[in-house]
Formats: sequence, C-alpha cells, structure tokens
Amino acid sequence: MSSLQSDKDEGVESDPKSQGSNTCLKCHEGIEDIKDPGSYMMETIAEIAEEAGFAGNSCIVCHGGNPETTDKTLAHKGSIPYFLEDDGPKDFYPDPGSPWINEHTCGYCHEAQTSTQFTSLMFTEAGKIQGTEWGFGGLNGFNHNQANYDVDELPLHRQLGTEVYLKYMQRMKEAEPQVFPGSMKQLPPAPTAAEVKENPQLAAYTYIRQECQRCHTGVKGRNKPGDYRGMGCSACHIPYSTEGYYEGNDPSISHTEPGHVLVHSLQASRECEVTVNDITYSGIPVRTCVTCHNRGRRIGPSYMGLLETAYKSPFMPNGSEQEQVFTKNYLHLHADIHKDKGMLCQDCHTSLDVHSSGILAGTTLAAVEIECQDCHGTPQKYPWELPIGFSDEIAGDRPATGPARGLADEVPDYASQGTIFDMEEGYLITARGNPMPQAVKKGNEVIVYTAGGKDIVLSPLKTLLEENKLSEEAVIAMDNIDGHINHMECYTCHNTWAPQCYGCHLKVDYSKNEFRTDWTADGNDHAGNGLSADARGEGSKHLIPGNVQEQRSYILFEDPAMAVNGEHRISNCIPGCNTTVTVIGEDNEPLLLNHIFKIPDVEGAGAEGQLASDMAIVHPHTVSKRARSCESCHNNPKALGYGIENGTIIADPSKPYDIDLTTAEGVVIAEKSQAQINAIPNLDHDWSRFVSEEGEQLQTVGHHFTGERPLNNEERALISREGVCSSCHKSIPDNDLAVSLLSHVREMAYIPVSNDMHTTLLHRSIILTAWIEVVVPVVIILVVILLIWRWRRRKQSTSP
Repeated sequence: MSSLQSDKDEGVESDPKSQGSNTCLKCHEGIEDIKDPGSYMMETIAEIAEEAGFAGNSCIVCHGGNPETTDKTLAHKGSIPYFLEDDGPKDFYPDPGSPWINEHTCGYCHEAQTSTQFTSLMFTEAGKIQGTEWGFGGLNGFNHNQANYDVDELPLHRQLGTEVYLKYMQRMKEAEPQVFPGSMKQLPPAPTAAEVKENPQLAAYTYIRQECQRCHTGVKGRNKPGDYRGMGCSACHIPYSTEGYYEGNDPSISHTEPGHVLVHSLQASRECEVTVNDITYSGIPVRTCVTCHNRGRRIGPSYMGLLETAYKSPFMPNGSEQEQVFTKNYLHLHADIHKDKGMLCQDCHTSLDVHSSGILAGTTLAAVEIECQDCHGTPQKYPWELPIGFSDEIAGDRPATGPARGLADEVPDYASQGTIFDMEEGYLITARGNPMPQAVKKGNEVIVYTAGGKDIVLSPLKTLLEENKLSEEAVIAMDNIDGHINHMECYTCHNTWAPQCYGCHLKVDYSKNEFRTDWTADGNDHAGNGLSADARGEGSKHLIPGNVQEQRSYILFEDPAMAVNGEHRISNCIPGCNTTVTVIGEDNEPLLLNHIFKIPDVEGAGAEGQLASDMAIVHPHTVSKRARSCESCHNNPKALGYGIENGTIIADPSKPYDIDLTTAEGVVIAEKSQAQINAIPNLDHDWSRFVSEEGEQLQTVGHHFTGERPLNNEERALISREGVCSSCHKSIPDNDLAVSLLSHVREMAYIPVSNDMHTTLLHRSIILTAWIEVVVPVVIILVVILLIWRWRRRKQSTSP
C-alpha cells in the first residue's frame, strides 16, 4: 500500500486537519507516490505538511489547492494561509514543475537549479534563434543575444561551479563574447502578412515562433506522439510516454485521452525509482530527452540509432504504414555505444550542462562542459593527468597545456541532492573544472555509476595501451599519429554515421489565411497557476499568420564530412540550417522562391556575400567502438568538404529540369509542359560541397564561434590521399621490369592476392624502401669517405 493510499484508510476522520487525513484522495484514490515515502525528499515534504497544519497531506506541499473541501472545483483553487504567508505554493498548481512558479515548489529544496533555469539553453533557445536568423540572411549576424524572454545571466557570486570552472568560463566569455552575451532580449515579434510583403526576410520570425520554439521549457508544447511532456522541471523529471496515455491507478485521470503523465512519479537519479506496469526503472530515459532533441542536429534520435526518412515502411502488424513520431518516420541504424552499454544522457551530461550555471550560453558547445577524454583520457595520459581545458580549447592553445587536473574529493553543493556514490580515490573532473559525481577513479580504472543502475568499469586508453588491448588500427591512429589526439575530436573518427538532411526547403505561406501557435508569445502569457496559454487550453489567443512547410533534397547517413569547430579541433560536419526560402504573400504570389540568402563580408566572401546555407559542426552522438576506416576520410572527397564524388554526381541545381519528350539536343517538344525539378538560383553545386579544391569556401560553415571553418588548404593536403592506389598500380603488371617479373611469378605460381597479402606486401615494400632510402646514401657516403681516405694515403705514401 502506498503512503498516499494509507492516508485514506477506513476510519479516518473527515476533518482534513486530522492526523493522516488527505482529502485529495477522495478523488485520486490509487494515485502513485511521487517518490518513495521513505526517501529524504518525502520525509521532508511530510514534515512541511505537518507544520502547515495538514499532516498526512503531502499533495498540497507541491500542488497547493484547498484541502478543506472535496468539491473538485474548490479544491483546485488557491492555497492554504500557511503557504500564502510563508514558503510554498501561492495557488493551485496543476504542474508544480512549471518554471513560472517552481520557486515555490521544486525550488523550496532545489533553489540552485530553479535559480539558473532561466539561463539554460532549454529555456532561451538562443542557438536555434540565431541559427534560423542566419539562414534568412544573417538577420542578427553572429550575435546570440535573442531568446524567448528577456533574461540576464546571474551575478558572479550566484553562478554555480567551482572556482576553477568560473575562472575558466570567464576566459571563454572574453574570447567569444558573441556566444556569451551576458543578457538576452526577446526575439522580434511575428510579422504581419503586409510586413512580410515589404520585407520577406521577416518570415524568419513566423518560422521561428511557430516551429522552432515549441520545445522550450516555458511551454507545454505540441500535443502529438512523441511531443507530450510537462513544463520546466516536469519536462524532464515526470515521465510521459510516446503516445501520451496515463497508465497508473488513479481513476480520476483518463486512460484513453492522450496528453497525460505515464504515472504520477518522479524520475531523476539512481535512488529515484519509478514503477509502472510491473517494471521498475531509475534515471531519466533517453526517450524523455528526445522529446525535444529531435530536430536541428537530431542528436536525440541519432543516439537511439534513428535516422529520419521519407518512407513509411515496413508495414505495421495490421498492414498500415509506420506511424509518425515527432511528426517524422525513421530508419533504425546502430545506436551510440554508450546507449548500448546502458548509459542515459545524464550519465555523461552534467547538471550544469542541463540546468545551466547561471551563465548565458548561446549554443550547445558553449554550454556543455564535458569531453570524451574526461573519462577515457588519451593513450599517453590518464584523465586525471590531463590539464583543464584539454579538448575544449575554445579560448587557449591547442592542445591545452598546464598542470594535471587531478581528482576531486567532494561533490559540489549544487549536485549534492542527487545520488552520492563512494568516491573511491576521487571524483573525475570535467574539462572545465567541475567534479563528476557519477565517475570515480579506482586504481587505474574508472567507474561510471549510471542513473539507470549500472556500475560500468572502463579502462582508460593509457591502460589499454599498456596492457596491449588496443587494436593495431587504434594504436596507429591514437599513439603513432599524435596529430589525431591533439588536433581532432575523438568522435570525429568514432561517429561512423551522422544524419545529413541536405537542403532544408522552407515555405512560409500567408495566402491561405491560416494561423498557427506563437510559442514564444504563448509562454509569455503564463497565469498565476504556472500554466502557459497552451497548457491552459488557451493557445488560440496567440495565433499568428502563416503556414510553414519543410522539405528536403536528400538524406544521407554515411561518411560525415569534417570541419574545424569552435574548440579549434577537427570535428564532424553535417547540414545545419541548409536552407532555401520560399515565401508566398497574402495575394498568393511568391515573394521569394527557392531563395538562398547571401551574407556579405563573412567566411571568405566579400560584398557579393557567402551562401547562408550552413554546414553545422557537431557531435552527432553515434559513437561506435570501432572507428570509421582511414579511407573514409583520407581517400574520400566528401569528408574533406568537396562533396559526394567531388560534387560531380548531382546536376547543376541552378537549372530547372523537365521530364517530358525532348529532342536529342534536349529541347522540350510539348508546349503544355512544366519543369519537374525547379531551379535553385543561387546554388550551382551539390549541397554536400562546401569548399573547392582550390580552397574557395562555397557555403557558410558554422556561425557561432570565431574558430569555426572548413579545413584549410594545408589541412586538406595533409589529409587527402586520393590516388594512392594508382601510385602503385600504374606500374603493375608490366610497366616496370622488376614489377613485371614479380607479377609473372605470381601468375605462374597461382598466388591470389588477398587483402591481407596486399597489406603485407605494402608494409614490406615501405620498410624495404625506407631502408634503401637510408642505407644507399649511407653506403655512398662511406664509399666516398673510403675513396678519399685511400687517395690521401696513396698521396702520402708517394710523397718524398
């Protein structure tokens, strides 16, 4: 029997203030405990309820309301005098996690997290705003000073993190002030159709407000499969299933209407267990994070092994098409190895990554404090031997140098309310200087305590190298060639695939007199009970004109390209805001048609402008143990940014194409004919091509950090090994006497050349060649010296 249920035992007096009375359960009989009643959190809540004069009614401590009535309408209004005069709910809160009121609920105990929530990227969504503005012609340049709401970062004394972290972040803010603005203002309002007719670029704000901003934690969001969630803290800490149905035991909550919690329970750390359908789990499921992280860089679906597809196959058990989730269909590829090992998002990402430290960061790379090496180290150094900033060189030399970061012997206060694990020899420290409560050192191994209940013991790379447990390829890549470790992200090689949606074709249509939700305005209209307009069922108050549609040119997953990220390291590069823009005016006339904006005087372009179709430099979160092959980068023009097969396969997109009867010369014969594939006027090359062989940049590559760029001429020359096969085979089988002799011997002996033999021959040849290159000059020098010596001796012997 649950603790809530025990509050409603037979014989309990009707007096709501009597010991153990809980009038809420008159209707909500059977509802699940929000957390284990024996937990510190629930014991504290019980003490607060008793102090407030309603012992046994823990509901009101978070939800507020009137416990002195069993009338549903009256019970769901107001709050008791104790809370009105002291800490606690000031009204009835349907969702106590809402950011607009959680200072009175969650913040009662978790003040650190609720104080920084407004500077979190999940609240500001500044990166998405700046990115979309960039695709519409760089409306706000490189600045990241617009958000869903006006917000200032917290003063230094209120920011979270160690002294080392805060000093480190100060250096980053000084190096990249456009990404760390200090304050943000609400993005411009949605335009009217008349304003768009005057300036079609303003359609960007229709698109941003209708589509991009629906995921921020200040609103409840869209009610479609995959999108169901709560607000604020509840967006992550309360479980919602993909279909959005309640599957608990409260008879007053509909089991047939979508949009409800899965169960009335809290999901958080390892100690916080949730039981539903006889399944008990802990931690925040990956799928919860993917509720929002499924667009843009698509890291959520990618981590799960999901790739967006236009197809709806295979057919379902009843013969129907695959149903959409997040309004998309998916193909299943291999998941990230961390997920396969049972790791949740929170097992890598820290509290400050998610809740924020109180510092305003304009993009994910600016906010995330962890690096692969924080747990895995390098083949030369253990994680605790690396300096602060290693692999996070946004502001500093690459690779970072300095004293060893060491280990921490305590968990910071802001993280102390989660599960605390035995530190063994010490807690590992992030690249930016904060302890990781879930990762500890034991001997020369690392233990990662996952929120889902696993204790994962991993051997750092240095241990694996010393114990001869690395593959030959790994030793070559990470130990023999130190440039990989010092100049690249680990995941550049270990992400073997990435979602690549080439060509994001946006259409904003104002001709149909259609209106959609303005999610930013919706969030700004929040009531005293904490609910935004959409959560109150009043989303129609904030409708704006325009109907947004999106299409793609093509989607790939293999061999992601490379570019340099804001940490000055070579990273994966995939299409970001790879946009063409079509705007239809209210009179049904196109104001823009398949238009790619150009931004003047940026990224290698002068006044003529650079294409605002952007390639994003990312960590796709598709890590595998076995890295991509050497050839997939060193012998692949796409990896260097030259495009698929050097951009030679896709026909010129700037020219339309008809599918009709034509003459041999290509002239369309029929008069009643139209182009099947329309032109994209500003694009005369394949979407996947963003730099030419001569080094001319063809699209923007990153628009956040000053260090973001395509590979330069020197880097591409160093990486490219195209034509390496022909360097040998141009002499095989009979263009050289010695090679011809060996070829004939192989043929006469019927020796097949397998891949292993081919590799052995090449290895033997390069060693033999090296020795010849070294020995022959040495022999020549020795012979010359000997001849000189003999000549001098002969001369001396003939002298009188």
